[in-house]
Amino acid sequence: PSVLDRAELVMGAPPCEAVPLDVQIHAEERLEGYVRRTISFAVEPGDRVPAYLLIPNGARRAPAAVCLHQTTKMGKAEPVGLGLKNLAYAKELAERGFVALAPDYPNFGDYKVDVYARGWASATRKGIWNHMRAVDVLRAMPEVDPEKIAAIGHSLGGHNAIFLGAFDPRVKAVVSSCGFTAFPKYMRGNLAGWSHKGYMPRIAERYGKDPARMPFDFTDLVASLAPRAFFANAPTRDDNFEVSGVRDVFDAARPAYAGIEDRLVAEHPDAGHDFPPDVRERAYAFLKKALY
Repeated sequence: PSVLDRAELVMGAPPCEAVPLDVQIHAEERLEGYVRRTISFAVEPGDRVPAYLLIPNGARRAPAAVCLHQTTKMGKAEPVGLGLKNLAYAKELAERGFVALAPDYPNFGDYKVDVYARGWASATRKGIWNHMRAVDVLRAMPEVDPEKIAAIGHSLGGHNAIFLGAFDPRVKAVVSSCGFTAFPKYMRGNLAGWSHKGYMPRIAERYGKDPARMPFDFTDLVASLAPRAFFANAPTRDDNFEVSGVRDVFDAARPAYAGIEDRLVAEHPDAGHDFPPDVRERAYAFLKKALY
């Protein structure tokens, strides 16, 4: 079975069909160099995802990015510049000419939803579905070049960016900040943090929180992105995602990137669970190069 088939053993498959996006604009602010819209879009029957959409002034067939937030109550507000300064990557990308779409993950920001009552096996798979619909929103915009779409995120958003890229080949480049480590290196092999209702309950129910029993790992997912571009910010002092496990993932992915090594980049700043300014600048430059 493919890596996606193996991932869906843990995440579950979508229990629904796509519906028309019905994008609605709820508010609009003109900021320096771009417009920030508060929008929502339909993802499945009876469910709409709130998001911020940032459109650079004069954008026409521009590159675009789905910008995914970390674990923070404010959700989508942080990437657009209303939270931690080092995590304002949607705002900073808009200032650099990208159309940026920042949706809420289930039960963050303004998005309240019982994914299990809706038939989903995990919040993770529901998030992937919603984020693929976010790609649909971007591809439908005249301001966006539909062939130049990236995903970027930190922490929760860092692994959600990888998941989105793995499931959606329309995403041409992925930036993951503090988003992953190989499962055996996560919290010394205790996957409890991945198994609660905000992620994938089957990790506990079916796989006993045991990395050795898991049917997939980030080693598979990152390799599956090839030949598309992948950039990881993996600080040496990240206490969530152990850096040697990130190196394990890169070692596993390198054969898939033979001959295109410049599309697989890891940065290891001397920092904690953070996305330092100089690394962000290199990530943005990486995205521009990958999409042009």
